[in-house]
Amino acid sequence: MIWSVTTFTLEIPSGAWADAFSRRRLLALSALLRAVGFATWVLWPTYAGFAIGFVLWGINSATSSGTQQALVYDELAAVGATKRYVAVIGRAETVALVSMMVAGGLAAPAYAVGGYGLLGAASVAVCLGTSAVALSFPETPRVNELDGSSGLRRYVASLRAGLAEVRRDRRVWHAVLIASAVPGLAAVDEYLPLLTRALGASTVAVPLWLLLPTAAMAVASAFAERFGAAAPSRVAGGLALAALLLAAGTLSGHPAGLVPLAGCFAVLQIAMVLAEARMQQVITGPSRATVLSVGGFGAEVFAVTVYAWFALGFTWFEVVPLAAALAVPMLLLAVLTGRWLPPAADAHDRADHEPGGVDTPSRRNPSS
Repeated sequence: MIWSVTTFTLEIPSGAWADAFSRRRLLALSALLRAVGFATWVLWPTYAGFAIGFVLWGINSATSSGTQQALVYDELAAVGATKRYVAVIGRAETVALVSMMVAGGLAAPAYAVGGYGLLGAASVAVCLGTSAVALSFPETPRVNELDGSSGLRRYVASLRAGLAEVRRDRRVWHAVLIASAVPGLAAVDEYLPLLTRALGASTVAVPLWLLLPTAAMAVASAFAERFGAAAPSRVAGGLALAALLLAAGTLSGHPAGLVPLAGCFAVLQIAMVLAEARMQQVITGPSRATVLSVGGFGAEVFAVTVYAWFALGFTWFEVVPLAAALAVPMLLLAVLTGRWLPPAADAHDRADHEPGGVDTPSRRNPSS
């Protein structure tokens, strides 16, 4: 709860900070706070120590959500390459997922050798490396109507501009809703260990079976670029297929049900990348990170709804029917996606000529 409340509270305000000030410095600071949180867990392993660590991790989650994506998109816009966004983010997601798999595999022998101390030190080191990578990012000066203000006034103006764009532009809030709902419903993956056990896998074999959906998501991210121009109807069809695969896998009664479940999460991974990219494409105002943070906040809301569904449902049902029932809202999401997801035809390099763009040579000198 401490982690969730911190993230919920700071998600949108931190997006406005990323729009008003340096995004790469915010990402670097965010990683440092997470490093301090991990160090606190190891050095002060009490309830208070873990509470502090989760507060710092919550700040990290909120301040990095939307900030990284906005920085990547605007830097691609600076070189006229926004069409490469799906490829860049897809490959980054692949690296992240593969890294998680490797870390999971190394955790057991690392713990056997050095216990929690070694794991904590490695976690801190990775966060410090993340901070250094963030500082190495380029950050082209942004040109927008907020340039006349500074400090708190600039922050407030960024926050208002982002919220206003979501509220007033129908295409934007439609895109935000879809980009929130897809990862929110994908939160069912938190229950895959319980589901795998319920399908008959031994406790020892559960981690091995779980490699299937993780690997499928990594491969899907790597090939997401191939679906970058997919029509909303095709993305909707993919989500409908994911719903069917979710139902088939959960109701299979055998650990082999992880195979269709892997297919479900592969489709969801592609849909997540595409939905977030389409949301980027329809943002025209100066507060890109704020709008993306609204999407991140929405994803948290959907995810918590999924958690509540399981928490309440466990009173009467087992994990299998509860997971299978989520195919219904997934089908509903497929219908909304077909109607509301912006088409790839809207993927103009808006950042080159809209208020939220970057300071490119053509903007500074119309004759260039």
